[in-house]
Amino acid sequence: MSFNLDYSDCESPDLNKLSEICHEANKKWWLDLETGLEKERNFGELIALCHSELSEALEGHRKNLMDDKLPHRKMVDVELADLLIRVFDLCGGYNIDLEGAFWDKMKYNAIRADHKIENRKLEVGKKY
Repeated sequence: MSFNLDYSDCESPDLNKLSEICHEANKKWWLDLETGLEKERNFGELIALCHSELSEALEGHRKNLMDDKLPHRKMVDVELADLLIRVFDLCGGYNIDLEGAFWDKMKYNAIRADHKIENRKLEVGKKY
């Protein structure tokens, strides 16, 4: 399988802009409840909340559930959307260059040896 490493013609959403939008929409979670002043969120807690969205997506997929808040949508879809919202909010709050890191990682993954089919077939190769 060939993979085009030139993404210059790729029309994609600006991940950093999505981070700004989600962070702005979720600013209320970055305020101290007592003072109303802005606070720094605990990074580990934010990552754990991302984990929880993935676990909820897995459960929704495992049981083929519809979402309880958006009943016209599958739970897996909604929970993965929640995951993106949390990731974008985290990146916006911590000024993480998600856009740049995403494209750098895509390019790297396209050429890394441990992702090649022949290496994945090895006894010690990555099966998934």
